Amino acid sequence: MAETTQPPPPGSASQAESSTSPQSKGEGSKKQPVVIICIGMAGSGKTTFMQRLNSHLHSRNTPPYILNLDPAVSHMPYSANIDIRDTVDYKEVMKQYNLGPNGGILTALNLFTTKFDQVLGYVEKRAEDVDYILVDTPGQIEIFTWSASGAIITDAIASSLPTVVAYVVDTPRTTAPATFMSNMLYACSILYKTRLPFIIVFNKTDIQPHDFAIDWMKDFQAYQAALNDSGRNEHGESSYMNSLMSSMCLVLEEFYNNLRAVGVSAMTGEGMRGFFDAVEEARKEYESDYKPELDRLASERAAKSEADKKAQLERLMKDMNVSDSSAGSSRRRGGAGGDNPFGPYPVNEREDRYYDEEGDEEVDEEEQDAIRRQEEEEEEAAHAEELGALDVDEPEIGGMPRSGPNGSRGAAWPRPV
Repeated sequence: MAETTQPPPPGSASQAESSTSPQSKGEGSKKQPVVIICIGMAGSGKTTFMQRLNSHLHSRNTPPYILNLDPAVSHMPYSANIDIRDTVDYKEVMKQYNLGPNGGILTALNLFTTKFDQVLGYVEKRAEDVDYILVDTPGQIEIFTWSASGAIITDAIASSLPTVVAYVVDTPRTTAPATFMSNMLYACSILYKTRLPFIIVFNKTDIQPHDFAIDWMKDFQAYQAALNDSGRNEHGESSYMNSLMSSMCLVLEEFYNNLRAVGVSAMTGEGMRGFFDAVEEARKEYESDYKPELDRLASERAAKSEADKKAQLERLMKDMNVSDSSAGSSRRRGGAGGDNPFGPYPVNEREDRYYDEEGDEEVDEEEQDAIRRQEEEEEEAAHAEELGALDVDEPEIGGMPRSGPNGSRGAAWPRPV
């Protein structure tokens, strides 16, 4: 995976608002860079907003580090340091796996996620040289926010660096109360999915000011009034959807109170100062709320892993003790307590001959065979005596006795007809 060096953009600093420069490079204890993950619906101006962020940061002499995670974009007005299109061919993925556009984007993102450890390595190497890291995501919100690959990427970045989610909203298209509520529900779902510091960016304020949206968020009665004016039927009655959205605005009131919202214009650069002020506030929230929770979860996982290892070790030691006790209690024939598996006589390792235990004198093989046969006959006789079958005349079947001279050994049984 290749990393490209981003060239400075064309001169557009005159359009950007001046703002205070982030802390200088010469400071001894430099802060970690802030990762800004830009999420927005298709057509919300997300790519143009990314270009404006890039241009604004270059005008402040703090060029960002940019990651592009949209494999289907055909043209970008800025250069990315790491581009998913350099690793995964979106059209080839569609052709190879017989997928549609959304399936191709999702599969390309999944394939790229398998290499994201390398991406994270590049980002961490450059962390000391930059103040901001910008991440552009696909326009299909659900592909990134609700997929496993999107969650893996977000968690991997957030576990290493301060991370902020910027949700870009098309302001002119939210003037209708129903569309506004849809965008707020999307924002709420993304916030509770990522649990990261969150900023709502009302884009295109050069076309439509975002004051109405701020009023609706702060005053639910203003939203309900707009809802009643726009949603009555021909009889002047409120519809079911109006009642539903009116209830939702009351439910989301607490959500609005803890939400940062800014208005920007990606075309003119208006509102950039307010956006970066909100980013700094979100950084503090990350340090005070998200990072301690992340550390707590990491310590819990480490403690659980250590407990699992300890439990496995205890089970292993218990099994080994049981096996040792079983082996010690078993008695093999010819051995004392199972210590000698070779019979009553030790084995000479060099000559492989049997010796008696007292005088270490060599034992004759014929004598050893006779002793073994005698032991077998005594065992068979004892077994037959226990069964009461010794010296008992049994009727013959088919001219053959049921048992031979040694009990059941040597018996000739007829085959059944």
